[in-house]
Amino acid sequence: MQDNKYQKWVDLAHAIDQWRIFPRVFISTYIYLLYKVVMWYMALEAPTMEQSGLVSVVVGAGAAWFGLYTGSSKNPPPNTNSSKSKDK
Repeated sequence: MQDNKYQKWVDLAHAIDQWRIFPRVFISTYIYLLYKVVMWYMALEAPTMEQSGLVSVVVGAGAAWFGLYTGSSKNPPPNTNSSKSKDK
């Protein structure tokens, strides 16, 4: 049997997938962005509607991203279909 010459790359891809490097980098970048936006917003004397909208979009996007990050897992969701009859 011949060794797979790409096995090291497969192992590296598996390690990166298991360590979830990219999602962690993205969430860390978002946390930094959120911090900077909030500090900028709080330093404004009289925020306008547009500036408030920007902060709202950044916070909302982060909530969506965090929900996707925490909702993604390697395990499939449990089977919600039961063997019980629907007709009672």
